[in-house]
Amino acid sequence: MSFLASALSNVKPSPTIAISMKAAELKASGKDIISLSMGEPDYDTPNNIKQAAIAAINKGDTKYTAVDGTAALKKAVIAKFQRENNLEYKPSEICVSTGAKQVIYNALVATINAGDEVIIPAPYWVSYPDMVLLCGGTPVIVDSSEKNNFKISPTALEEKITPKTKWLILNSPSNPTGSCYSAAELKALADVLVRHPHVHVMADDIYEHLIFDDLKFATICEVEPKLKDRTLIVNGVSKAYSMTGWRIGYGAGPEKLLKAMSMIQSQSTSSPCSISQAAAVEALNGVQDYINDSKAVFQSRRDMVVKMLNKIDGINCNTPNGAFYVFPSCKGLFGKKTTAGKTIENDTDFAAYLLEEALVAVVPGVAFGAPDFFRISYAASEEFLQNAMNRIAEACNKLK
Repeated sequence: MSFLASALSNVKPSPTIAISMKAAELKASGKDIISLSMGEPDYDTPNNIKQAAIAAINKGDTKYTAVDGTAALKKAVIAKFQRENNLEYKPSEICVSTGAKQVIYNALVATINAGDEVIIPAPYWVSYPDMVLLCGGTPVIVDSSEKNNFKISPTALEEKITPKTKWLILNSPSNPTGSCYSAAELKALADVLVRHPHVHVMADDIYEHLIFDDLKFATICEVEPKLKDRTLIVNGVSKAYSMTGWRIGYGAGPEKLLKAMSMIQSQSTSSPCSISQAAAVEALNGVQDYINDSKAVFQSRRDMVVKMLNKIDGINCNTPNGAFYVFPSCKGLFGKKTTAGKTIENDTDFAAYLLEEALVAVVPGVAFGAPDFFRISYAASEEFLQNAMNRIAEACNKLK
């Protein structure tokens, strides 16, 4: 009898973390590695947020809080939803966790029975399918097309719904593609879901504030209020306020679900860090200038990276509307040989080649359910990115 749980046999370590660790090892050995694999802003946390944390420490706010978040942070989250999304929630419909990742996992643990299906559009964030598998569920993948900016159609969604479907996970703006659904596109998907009342929606809105080209963000139960009582919105402060290490995420949804999620959290990690919660209150309630300032910089970086990638023979890159990722195709390079005589057969080979030849770390698309592509995070300085793009171009030009 194996000591380890059988569910682990279906689960893989996070490839983004694995590649980042490999890049860090090479860097530590003296290699001049440029890592474009991790999904976190390169900016420091804004000073007003840091000062709020320091003030909380000095006040002695260093004890356990309520399992599902402090009253002050729940109030700030509720105000955020009213102000930015035209949605009303009660404190009992909010749960604060140690990152948005825990919100998602708690929700799946609370709802998934063996054999339940979870619809996941591909390309997807690497953790969605594995979390479903860990909970005994079945990931049902809906493929999307580069031609449609990696967004699924209502028809494709409806074809995947069965009596066993419990959730649709919808991430917009998307990791890894940066694609973002418009309000009209969300309404078309919502019309399908209204016809299938047993399907719940997990709206992963963590990149909400990183949206470009004057596109207006919308979340699905905002455009279709009929879905509110079966939608869990997942969000947090990590991406918008450069607070990845503070580990604060929050969920908003039906009271029965949120109560179950809080119970699970009480038996696993208990409350999130008290100091991080105080900082998150300031992030949500304080001056929001940082968001627009950083968004303008990210859009400029996106434009530069897309332009430079599309000048490389064999690479094609869409212009995404959000997040801080691009998801180029490297299909045009398959079949070519390196100077060492190795053939580039797939996206994994290409990513390995870039790490070895260009000393640039990217994530192969197969990790996101989309072979033939690779993900670049442009959450880095313009100089850093220009250097990386030039290295990628030089490496690709060496392929014969």
